[in-house]
Amino acid sequence: MRKRNYIIIGVLTFVLIVAFGVWYFLLLSGLSGMGSPTGGRGSNYPYFITTETMVVKKIVLPKGTKLIYEEQFFKKGQQDRIMNEQKLTNIELPKGKTIDWGGVPVYMIIKFFNPEMKGFSVYSDFSQLKDGKKTKFSEIWQSCGSDLGVLVKNQDDWTFNTKNIANVLDCSVNFQRYFKEDP
Repeated sequence: MRKRNYIIIGVLTFVLIVAFGVWYFLLLSGLSGMGSPTGGRGSNYPYFITTETMVVKKIVLPKGTKLIYEEQFFKKGQQDRIMNEQKLTNIELPKGKTIDWGGVPVYMIIKFFNPEMKGFSVYSDFSQLKDGKKTKFSEIWQSCGSDLGVLVKNQDDWTFNTKNIANVLDCSVNFQRYFKEDP
């Protein structure tokens, strides 16, 4: 009888320790990002570095582009193959490289953090824009001195597709409508 009581007490103690450990882990992981705009996600997001030129979100990207994805269970750090485009949050081109986005050289595109806002921010490198290539659009953007927020209808298209662009946020704050007559 005594042996049975010790076994029951031992099993109950083990269950309580495991339950407390799980509770403690969940509490700490939930608190770890308090005050963080990323919601407490760690910095080791899954990412993929392109090994050849490829099309992602309808954009032709050069070799060496870093594609960063939403946090996913059991996926951390560099991945050996490209992941689902629906989970893509950032496109970071290799240092010194840009792509043409509406006539402006850009080096990074980041999906909006707020899931209710369908769009992304585009980061330019005006040092690579040649004088002969400047347009009214690039001049307005450059005068802003910041990234450009873009609201889109279809989140699978991150190109400068004017039919997909719902609105443009100038300097990430004010709505930009210089060309009011031109959608």
